Amino acid sequence: MPAVAKILLVFAAILVVNKIRVPLGLALLGGGLALNFWALKGLRGTAANLRGALCDIDLWLMLIVVAFIYEFARYLTEKKNADEILNAVKKWGGRHGRVAMMISMPAVIGLVPMPGGALFSAPLVSQAAEGADLSNEWKTAQNFWFRHIWEFWWPLYPGVIIAMSIFELKPWQFISTQLLCTPVAAAVGYFFLVRHHVGRLTVEKQSTGGSWRRAFKVMAPLLAVIIVMLILPELLATIPCIEKRTAKLLALMGGMLVGLGVVALYEGRFRFKGIISSFTNRKSANLLITVAGVLVFQSLLESSGLLPLAKNELHESGIPLVCVVAALPFLAGLVTGLAVGFAGIAFPLVLLLMGVEGSGLTPCATLTLAYGFGFAGMMLSPMHLCLVVTKDYFSASLLKVYRHTIPCALTIMVYFVIAHYVLRYFGW
Repeated sequence: MPAVAKILLVFAAILVVNKIRVPLGLALLGGGLALNFWALKGLRGTAANLRGALCDIDLWLMLIVVAFIYEFARYLTEKKNADEILNAVKKWGGRHGRVAMMISMPAVIGLVPMPGGALFSAPLVSQAAEGADLSNEWKTAQNFWFRHIWEFWWPLYPGVIIAMSIFELKPWQFISTQLLCTPVAAAVGYFFLVRHHVGRLTVEKQSTGGSWRRAFKVMAPLLAVIIVMLILPELLATIPCIEKRTAKLLALMGGMLVGLGVVALYEGRFRFKGIISSFTNRKSANLLITVAGVLVFQSLLESSGLLPLAKNELHESGIPLVCVVAALPFLAGLVTGLAVGFAGIAFPLVLLLMGVEGSGLTPCATLTLAYGFGFAGMMLSPMHLCLVVTKDYFSASLLKVYRHTIPCALTIMVYFVIAHYVLRYFGW
């Protein structure tokens, strides 16, 4: 059987097994082991490859980073901190304060990734929409869409971290390539979700409370993460023994330590127990297992030796590679409902396609198309936890929610196709 068929069959099996509620992390582990056995590595060879994957320092650095993310989630969603941001937005919005609040609150909460994080902003959206005669399905779609407008480049997202580690791009190149996606997603959400209801949400009485200075103080730890994340990789690159992927993770971990240090100054203590509890809390532990499964799968896929064979087969097949680059992440996102799912499962194959001679695929253009279609699949997935918890909070019909989200997803997919060819034209 061709190597491409082996990889795709295991890929499909991972998605099917995950769909029947086997945890994604375990499904990925099983898929990686299956690839090694199918590549005739034998029990001893497969065990050695698994041991190498589990001993990889990048795996443990990633898990520590995810634990730090949960501590940021705790800080940002505390009532006093959330209220500072909320009051500042209402004051800034004036007559359209409710509109600004409904857009910005899911977006602000979205700055800190967490499973089902849309549930934190759902009460704020409900409060802003009170008395406006808006359907529960519309409120669900509104909260859900704007919750994820940062997920293309914001380096706290595990999916972004994994994508950055797979593509051979510097952090500033990755972020600058993906940065425009956020205002595009926000504009698409405004056009399809908000524009027709601005009149219903307009109020004459303006808020007099709130201060941007206090709101900026609340956000300062996250800004510290970004600044360090952009600067530190260049310094770490001068150390010969540190690989690029490890340098990126160390830079992110360093940025988070600085950010959490700012939080500690605010609160008068550093919460070691809060970070450690991320490994024992059920929800956060599930995400940690998923992230670990993604990294182990990547390592086992590489050690199977199937990738070079598949590369040669794809080169000779004549299949339009652009279609494959778009379809694989979309399918993975649709079935898993996770950015770490489409990035970890599909991106190693996408990177393989990019290396095919004569493909014409350039790094930034390939990243944009693959990530964009993976994102669209994730946003349309009925398994997406944020969609599930928001729908349940508002007691909304899932099919009616799709009436609002499908136009947004289709429109943004068109943008990614255009952006892909523009970037390819300039050789990026």
